[in-house]
Amino acid sequence: MTLIRTILNLKKYNREIQISTDKIILLPYLTSDIPGIGGAIKTYEDDFIVEEIPLRKLDGQGGHTYALLEKRGITTMDALSAIARALGITRKEIGFAGHKDSNAVARQWISIESIEPKKLKSFALSDVKIIQFSKHSEGLRAGMLAGNKFIVRLRKFNQPIEKAVKIVEKIMAELVGRGVPNYFGPQRFGLRNDSHILGRAIAKGDCDLFIDTFLGMAESQESPVIIKAREFYKKGDYKKSYDLWPYVYADQRRALKTLIQRKGSKKQAYHVVDKNLKGFFVSAYQSYLFNQVAALRMPEIDKIITGDIAYDHTSREFFRVENPDAEKLRCQNFQISPTGPLFGRQMMKLNPPAADIDNRVIESAELTDRDFQQMSEYGAKGARRPLRFKPCNTAIAVGRDKNGHYIELRFELDPGCYATCLIREIIKSDISG
Repeated sequence: MTLIRTILNLKKYNREIQISTDKIILLPYLTSDIPGIGGAIKTYEDDFIVEEIPLRKLDGQGGHTYALLEKRGITTMDALSAIARALGITRKEIGFAGHKDSNAVARQWISIESIEPKKLKSFALSDVKIIQFSKHSEGLRAGMLAGNKFIVRLRKFNQPIEKAVKIVEKIMAELVGRGVPNYFGPQRFGLRNDSHILGRAIAKGDCDLFIDTFLGMAESQESPVIIKAREFYKKGDYKKSYDLWPYVYADQRRALKTLIQRKGSKKQAYHVVDKNLKGFFVSAYQSYLFNQVAALRMPEIDKIITGDIAYDHTSREFFRVENPDAEKLRCQNFQISPTGPLFGRQMMKLNPPAADIDNRVIESAELTDRDFQQMSEYGAKGARRPLRFKPCNTAIAVGRDKNGHYIELRFELDPGCYATCLIREIIKSDISG
């Protein structure tokens, strides 16, 4: 694979940052002047708990039954599939607001129309249980949540707990005051850290690169069977690769079957991969480019500059900044924030000089109008996203259980914000998964 890298020398910001179109870049910390405490999350199952905050109050009336799930070690889609099989319905009949981490204790609401709670009460699965019921006149749809609340226990920190908790308090105070960098977390890019590479291949119309990445390029963290399947693909033995891929990898098997039937046509194989899955990859590429812009704006994510488009946290609307000085106080008070790009044809574009950063990332990625058109066909129309988010209802506590001492963090975040972006500021280490 050709690696395309460009050094952006932003004299205004007095630093150089390497922009790469193929690798996950090391993202700068907002609190880089405060040492981290090291440590680990998710050491034990109950060390990371996330629970949805409903967008609306459930009044107990209506034709849609709501159920609060608690799942452990299972993806949202797998949990929904298990419930659908148990109830004799399709997965599409179950409404839900968003995906939750599989490597955590996750509580989220689902809705099903025209089903009585007593039928759901009989559902039983070792890693999924239903802990609450209600009703409402309208079903759940993607994005219909007010936010998420987290309980996170940090362990194995690199200094005495008395000193560690003081550092955590200092870092948290700065994050609450200035905001947390609104990066997309590493889980956005998949276990193989290649979702954005696949998305770029789609944007550029590079079917060969897409299929080679999708079916080849084994990673050490994958299972031995998957690694072997990818190795056979690289050797051109599509039949042996197809035979090794487990049935749950339907898109990989479908692509390999097409390669076998179509005499190795990667273009044909590309077209049989699910369009929704390809849309996810394109969205990951948007996220990757956003992270690059956000990194270039660091540490001034709490400042509005000329040419910016700002986000109003109260009205949840975007507006063009005409006079940065006039907006300075509102930005300091966390009423508004500068924004970064989710690149696409319908995205609101900045004016110079703020636009210079967006434009240089586009130039580095060699993106064209044709690429944006291709991305739009997979749902990536373009939008903007705040460069920071404010953790709310924060609390810090020290505890001890049978597994030893821990520091417990409690906080609430808006939808789409990653808890790992907050935690990495405290431990000063990037978190995968």
